[in-house]
Amino acid sequence: MITMTTPTGLRRGDRDYRRAVLALLAAGLATFNTLYATQALLPVLVEDLDITPTEAALTVSAATGLLAVCVVPMSILSERFGRGRVLVLSAITATIVGLLLPLAPNAAALIALRALQGIAVAGVPAVAMTWLAEEIHPLDLGRAMGIYIAGTTVGGLTGRLIPAGLLEITDWRMALLASSTVALLTALLMWFLLPAQQNFTPKHIGPRTELAAMLGHLRNPRLLGLFIIAFVGMGVFVSLYNFFGFRMVEHFGLSPALVGVVFLMYLSGTWSSTRAGALAERYGRSTVLSAGAALMLAGLLATAADWLPAALAGLFLFTAAFFAMHSTASSWIGLAATDHRAEASSMYLFSYYAGSSLVGGATGLVFMALSWAGFVLVLAVGLLVVVAVATVLGRRTS
Repeated sequence: MITMTTPTGLRRGDRDYRRAVLALLAAGLATFNTLYATQALLPVLVEDLDITPTEAALTVSAATGLLAVCVVPMSILSERFGRGRVLVLSAITATIVGLLLPLAPNAAALIALRALQGIAVAGVPAVAMTWLAEEIHPLDLGRAMGIYIAGTTVGGLTGRLIPAGLLEITDWRMALLASSTVALLTALLMWFLLPAQQNFTPKHIGPRTELAAMLGHLRNPRLLGLFIIAFVGMGVFVSLYNFFGFRMVEHFGLSPALVGVVFLMYLSGTWSSTRAGALAERYGRSTVLSAGAALMLAGLLATAADWLPAALAGLFLFTAAFFAMHSTASSWIGLAATDHRAEASSMYLFSYYAGSSLVGGATGLVFMALSWAGFVLVLAVGLLVVVAVATVLGRRTS
């Protein structure tokens, strides 16, 4: 006799559902404010610290690279000590380290502190999606995941917009201090709101067990495809945002502070990530993934325009499409992995942030060697890979 298991979890309308969604929203706000705090400041860092654009980009890549390295170990630790404990400790530690950034005497020290932030912040993205997958009812998971992703977009926006805007009245050090203070307050709010987990059971962890689980996920074609999309898609996304500011300053003649306003484009991702769940329910996850990749490519190509409004419109489309794709892939991971979900989520995020660090760092050399049009064409090749993989996933699930 086969026993049917009824899905459990928090439903929309539950008090703890609201607390959970708001807590994970705050987690996204705090950690992504922290993670990309120097990206809008890259042109200023080049001038003030007398470094190259590629070296300045290391203040971003160091954080995302160490995050990528640590995301799997943090996920494994959460299997033993609990998701909530890792979430809280990670967010608060990372935001406290942010308060030390303005004290960096030179570029090397700043990059080292950013690497330390990457290690500290890794616990939030490592377990946030798993926390939601375990605690939220499957029928409401897509919407809850979209709200968390929206929090990451707004956090990424404030992490760029606050320091960039403050450049009009102060230097980059005080700008970073203000941004880091906002991140810390948001992390404390997350700690206050986060409900205790009801569906978590600690398990014994060992290297052999965890390695077997990860190898098993790599043999799952659907998960492998999502990992590839995360690596290449995020790599292209961060690459464009790392160097678009330089084009705004050098080609269009905007001030560094005004360039920070460009990051308002993240609001398009806030909207699209919350809509992605409904679109996936209506048209299918593979369709949303494929459409997102194709629209990213169209937006990327538009940024090569010499007319500023056209370039900004392309960036707007590129950003909205990326976050719709990322939100869809994130929610699909929790459903595609029938067991060892924390490991699957952490492998997705390892791919995501490894792409941010490795591709985002390597394309600095491309940016310095080629024209903007050539740089865009190199990124376009990467997006063609994403389109192809998303299309194959669609055929496998149709």
